[in-house]
Amino acid sequence: ESLELKDIFIAVKTTKKYHRSRLKLLIETFQYLHLQTYIFTDSEDVALGIQSVTLINTNCSAAHTRQALCCKMSVEYDKFIESQKKWFCHVDDDNYMVLPSLLRLLSSYHHSQDVYLGRPSLDHPIEAAEKVKNNGMASQLTPVKFWFATGGAGFCISRGLALKMSPWASLGNFITTAEKIRLPDDCTIGYIIEVLLDVHLTHTYLFHSHLENLHTLPIGTVLQQV
Repeated sequence: ESLELKDIFIAVKTTKKYHRSRLKLLIETFQYLHLQTYIFTDSEDVALGIQSVTLINTNCSAAHTRQALCCKMSVEYDKFIESQKKWFCHVDDDNYMVLPSLLRLLSSYHHSQDVYLGRPSLDHPIEAAEKVKNNGMASQLTPVKFWFATGGAGFCISRGLALKMSPWASLGNFITTAEKIRLPDDCTIGYIIEVLLDVHLTHTYLFHSHLENLHTLPIGTVLQQV
């Protein structure tokens, strides 16, 4: 598929205490940041708001809890659907993306296909207990296994797949879904896609997170990474 940067919705998740230390550096170094990047935070910031970036105050808690993380992801999802863009890509505020590489990767798929791209942090599917109501009575716990792309490395979802996620992700339903498995936002994304929609994560090792020793990457391959 022929893609342009304007077709990609890049959601950067942050919090007020990192506006100066992380976001300032990101804004200074992230090429073409203002064209397709939306920063989701938990506080207004006039200083950042004038730097040609789209800052979205989610009004979620600044705490690093499951509920607060899922609250922000819920807003990210809704804003992406509103945007009409072809791809949703989520990163944390300590990620740097090589945009030409991202564009090249996404161009090898079509946004109308069911595509979930990312890097798992585990070498096996995660196991969780899903709350299932038993004929309207008390909830039962059912074991489920699924892969998920770690949010710390970044992940991307096609618009076609994102639209199918709507019953469990739109208009606050994401938070309700997360409570069913009591896991964080990136795990909940994997749960919706792999368990509820039966679509598999496409593992790609072009994404990277702070969990890795990036010094082991051959220097000549750095610009090929996402």
